[in-house]
Amino acid sequence: MTDADINHFSVLLEQIVSQNKMVLEAVAGLPTREEFNELRQDVVEVKQDVKTIKAAVTATNRDVAELDRRVTRLEAA
Repeated sequence: MTDADINHFSVLLEQIVSQNKMVLEAVAGLPTREEFNELRQDVVEVKQDVKTIKAAVTATNRDVAELDRRVTRLEAA
């Protein structure tokens, strides 16, 4: 190998090392499979809680509307 070849090889190697560092930094920020599964379970639980809250709010709104009608009738009497 000539000195030019060695220099070229060294430059390429430095670029590869730099790119590998960037990939490792990006991957290090990703959640592990276990963390991802925990997040997924949390989302499932939140969805269930939202459905429960939605049902409770709907029922409460119906109750309030019914009470409003009853009060209006009593006031009119």
